[in-house]
Parts: sequence; structure tokens; C-alpha cells
Amino acid sequence: MKTGIVGLPQVGKTSLFKILTKAQLGAQAMHSRDARVGIAKVPDERLDKLSALYKPKKTTHATVEYVDVAAIGEEALKESAYAQRLREMDSLIHVLRAFEDPAIPHVGEINPLKDARNVEADLIVSDLVQIEKRMERLEKDLKRIKSDDLVREHELLRKCAAQLESERPIRELEVSADDRKRLGGFAFLSQKPILYVVNISEAAELGKDLDAAVARCNLAEIAARPNAGATAICGKVEAELAEMSDEEAAEFLSSYGLNESGLKRLIRKTYELLGLISFFTVGEDECRAWTVPRGIRAQDAAGAIHSDLEKHFIRAETIHWDQLLDAGSEANARSKGTLRLEGKEYIVKDGDVMHIRHSA
Repeated sequence: MKTGIVGLPQVGKTSLFKILTKAQLGAQAMHSRDARVGIAKVPDERLDKLSALYKPKKTTHATVEYVDVAAIGEEALKESAYAQRLREMDSLIHVLRAFEDPAIPHVGEINPLKDARNVEADLIVSDLVQIEKRMERLEKDLKRIKSDDLVREHELLRKCAAQLESERPIRELEVSADDRKRLGGFAFLSQKPILYVVNISEAAELGKDLDAAVARCNLAEIAARPNAGATAICGKVEAELAEMSDEEAAEFLSSYGLNESGLKRLIRKTYELLGLISFFTVGEDECRAWTVPRGIRAQDAAGAIHSDLEKHFIRAETIHWDQLLDAGSEANARSKGTLRLEGKEYIVKDGDVMHIRHSA
């Protein structure tokens, strides 16, 4: 699952990518138009507490892949290579500048809502151009042959075009599961889930400012729409935190009235936006979080660990992570009846601890 980080020039986009992924970028790489790829660990206190119980040799967190894409805009989207790179993303993070800094130039007033709308408009235009080209070919094909698939595709694209012409992105359009599959091949830019990230100025009461940032920037309404969300960070503070030890970082955050960094919230929000959950496997060798789509069956989730486990699945010993912590051990949980056996059709819950029984 890839999340593309986009934004207008001078918003702190690449700096955010560096902090998220701990990537080392030289001055030349910082100004390159080539996309940069990095991995960020998903913070998860549940896994940390399970590891404290089991004291394993290894603890493995879930991860999110981030791609830092060159500055976005109408002209950039006309470049086929740039648009194609965005189409490869599963979701987008749009970094919005809300910080004041005379040393970093900004064209016009600092207005995150205006910037969000302008970029959305560019994505919509790009999708409309793509639809118009496909519709031309479809209409020619339909004159030669009346295929049910072509008719359905034509109807679906007309529906998408009407949505875009009303200045609404495709991500807000309600479609059936079958139509969603049809749309998948187009990889429309305005269809991708989007997380708005407001980059604010440093302040004495940073905790309150971060909490209020989305509403203060008038982003609450667009963030509440389907397949969208919003959060806030202070890039300057996050850059300082990235250089500190865990102990120093905790003290530094406390001085701002914060319990955790904005980056941790951002990574979790990305995970949620992608429709992902974590289940855990635990033991003396390793405690690990596994990433699966929300609503997945137990047998399919077993395949995330190994294809043989999915193929030879029998049952899943299952308990929610907090019930396991309360019991203190799997043996105690079994005697209490909270450790249970689930079949292949069981829908995995976020935070389940599972041991897969199999015949392999």
C-alpha cells in the first residue's frame, strides 16, 4: 500500500517525508523531481504492551510506504510521467501550509482551504480529460458492437463525468462493488482517499493549536467528506523530535502539552484512511503486527502470514489483545474461556491476537 505525499511548493512536504521515513536526502535529492520512496513504522501501543508481556527476541510493527512526489499543480499534472506516478498511489497526503516564516517564500496569502480546493480542482480536470479520451474510444466501439461490458462502462464513466463536472471528486461517488472494480483500472486521481495535513507554526501552546488547526483553517467540512480526513503537525517541532532520544522527546512533547508527536497521529490516520487493521501474532521469538484490509476473513488473514497457512487453514485461536493482557497468559485466557476457536469465515477484528491452526 503506497501513500503519495503531495503539496504545492514550500509547504514542508519533503521535510515531512524525511522525518516520517528517516530518509537521508542530500541537497541535490531534495530539489529533484524524482519520486522518493520510504517506509514508516506504524506506532501501536497494543503491540508494545504485548511485547512487554512476552519479552520476545523481536518485535515487528506494521509499516506504511510513503512516496514523496514533486510539487503538484496544473502544469505538473499535464506531464504523463508525473500523473502516472500519482496513479500508482493507493491514497494521498496533501500537505497544506499554515505556518508563517518570512524566510520561506509563499505566493499570495497563506490559505490552506484555498490551496486544498485548487489542487482538488486540478485533480478533477485531469480525471475529466482521461474520461473524455476513453469515452471517445468507447463510443466508436459501441457503434460496431453492443457489448454489455462496454455499455456498463460507458454508463459508469458518464456518471463519473457528471460528478466531476459538479466539482466533486470521484472518491465521494457511491458505486457498487462491481463498478468499483471497473474504476480500479483507471486509477482516477480524485478517487484516491486523501488526508489533509496542516503544517502549522511553532507556539507555546502547541497542543491546543494542533487540536484547533483543522477547524481554524476551515478544513473540517472537506475533511468530513467520504474517504477524506485531516490532521495537523508542526514540521519544525517534528524535525527537532526526530533528532532526540525517546526520553528527551517525551520531555520535549510534555513542555508543549502533548502526549505524542503529530507524526504518530498522521501515520495512524493514513492506516485508517487506507481501510487497514492490524492483528497480532505473539510468542517468545516474535510479537508482530500484520496488516490486512478491514472486513477480512480469518482464512484470508492467515495468508498474510504465509500462503500455506491460508491453504491448510483449520481454525484460528483468537483473543482480543486487551483480554490477553488482562488474563496475563494464554493458559489463563483458555481457562477463563476468553481464548476461543474461530473458523475460516470469522471476520478479523482490529486488535485480535491469533494463532493459526493448520494441517501443513
